[in-house]
Amino acid sequence: MSGGIQDVRAENITAISSESGLRIKTAVGRGAYIKDVFVRGMTLKTMKYTFDDGDYGSYPDGHYDPESTSRHSRNQSKDAVAKNVTIAGKLVGIDGDTFTGICISNVAIELSKHAKKLPWNCSNIQGVSSQVSPQPCPLLHDKKIICPFPSDTLPVDKIQFQTCAAASLH
Repeated sequence: MSGGIQDVRAENITAISSESGLRIKTAVGRGAYIKDVFVRGMTLKTMKYTFDDGDYGSYPDGHYDPESTSRHSRNQSKDAVAKNVTIAGKLVGIDGDTFTGICISNVAIELSKHAKKLPWNCSNIQGVSSQVSPQPCPLLHDKKIICPFPSDTLPVDKIQFQTCAAASLH
């Protein structure tokens, strides 16, 4: 993450044998912002993390600005099922730049036989959770809520594909 991203929507995701279901990487020295990321409908199997969001610990080069951090707000995930997962979630904000507006709802994570003792690793974050198993870290306050997903359409939703015929080369 070295620029800014916003208004990201992902839905109906199936991932098998991957590192993470949802991963957003940033670090000190990267700057800019990450905001309004909406995810719904994940089916995940055999991975290290269901959610891996935050401080990646990698710097752009040796001359990075240690004062430059990314503003991270409104990351919302809902309606996910994950099986055979080692760590339910690693949500690690940057010291001095707390990630805010995290919402996770209606998520069932089945941990693997080799799961870590602490299924969630959270620091420097603020948010809520609802109907999430295993129970998230205390920084994601349990609240009866369904994380929102935008109802407006995007330009990509209006794309219409055309069919065309090609002449045979034989």
